[in-house]
Amino acid sequence: MSSFYKVSHEYQPQDTIIEINGPKTITRIGTGYCAVIAGPCAVESRESYLDIARFLKSAGAHILRGGLFKPRTSPYSFKGLGNEGLDILAEAREVTGLPVVTEIMDVRDLESLYDRVDILQVGSRNMQNFTLLEELGRVRKPVLLKRGLSATIEEWLLAAEYIMTGGNREIILCERGIRTFEPSTRNTLDISAVVLAKKMSHLPVIVDPSHASGKWHMVSPLRLRRYQPGPTELW
Repeated sequence: MSSFYKVSHEYQPQDTIIEINGPKTITRIGTGYCAVIAGPCAVESRESYLDIARFLKSAGAHILRGGLFKPRTSPYSFKGLGNEGLDILAEAREVTGLPVVTEIMDVRDLESLYDRVDILQVGSRNMQNFTLLEELGRVRKPVLLKRGLSATIEEWLLAAEYIMTGGNREIILCERGIRTFEPSTRNTLDISAVVLAKKMSHLPVIVDPSHASGKWHMVSPLRLRRYQPGPTELW
């Protein structure tokens, strides 16, 4: 038995498909479906975010992203609007009809976020915040779990196991690049991790090419598509 039994194919042979219920749309994430999540790293103002949200809706995005609580390396960097930005995110959700995802950093923010966002994101720096993971295991809300910047694939899957052990089975794994010796990009996109995670786990795996590269012109080329009969899956 593997150490991450509940997220493994040994526990569940069939791949998990997660339904994200927005105000006007249902988006499915998993094998056989193409789901595009797009939006700025941080919500900075009402006007700019609503403009971006409308554009992304017209461009075909399925889910809106916007950070409210931003963990920054420097304490002097912009750390997000916090709860003040939640109204902006909720307005964009209503205007576009698209579900929204935002990062949760502290269990104390769960109450304010729970009813107003559709997916709770665990960022790279909090992948092994086990208190937060255990709390998210007790809720019935999809969780987008980003791989830690220096985490092994096993550590990533064990973080998902923390959530699933609590009873929450709606987990989306996200490869967002890892820290290596290569300075040409912000991070190094680990394509092999996507393949291995999908083989080792029944959970859906997506890729964040923006944070992986840190360069806008690389986002489109780094999209990973697997072509197969029927619908196309965007990892």
